[in-house]
Amino acid sequence: MLAICLAALESEEDQRRFTRLYEAHERSVYLVALRILGDPSRAEDAAQQTWLQLLRSWTRVSALPWKETEGYAVTAAKNCALDMLRREGRTAAFPEDWDPPAREEHQEEYDYLVSLIRALPEGYRRILELKCVEERTNREIARRLGIQESTVAVRIMRGRTMLKQRLEQEGYTYEAV
Repeated sequence: MLAICLAALESEEDQRRFTRLYEAHERSVYLVALRILGDPSRAEDAAQQTWLQLLRSWTRVSALPWKETEGYAVTAAKNCALDMLRREGRTAAFPEDWDPPAREEHQEEYDYLVSLIRALPEGYRRILELKCVEERTNREIARRLGIQESTVAVRIMRGRTMLKQRLEQEGYTYEAV
């Protein structure tokens, strides 16, 4: 798999960085897919799809600070595994024991926000992950999930509104700058 990905990258620096990413996070990517899919063969397929997805998003991935790459790769693996289930007409609950990597600074706030996103209904949670974590366009999200682009836009708006309302209930305030 690594050789295929490296062949698609033009510069030696990109090849070195992708190799480092692959070697550092290959196991984590596979284990996340295995936890969701429950089948080693299918988990390997999801892991390969994840690496191809990371390659397609290489400009964005390569610009990330190194300590954020694991979180990005693991989230991409989770999304690929869930996409496989969805294509098969099955869904799986987001594993409650999955702990996404986060920056050490503001860890408490990050954990709280992750818990709020996890509490959203699946349709909103999935779309917000693709939009906010993977930084996908509405068109890309629509294609990936097999829904209308207008549906994506509405769910993003509603999901953000749900998060905002929950934060306001907790006493947080938002002021536009």
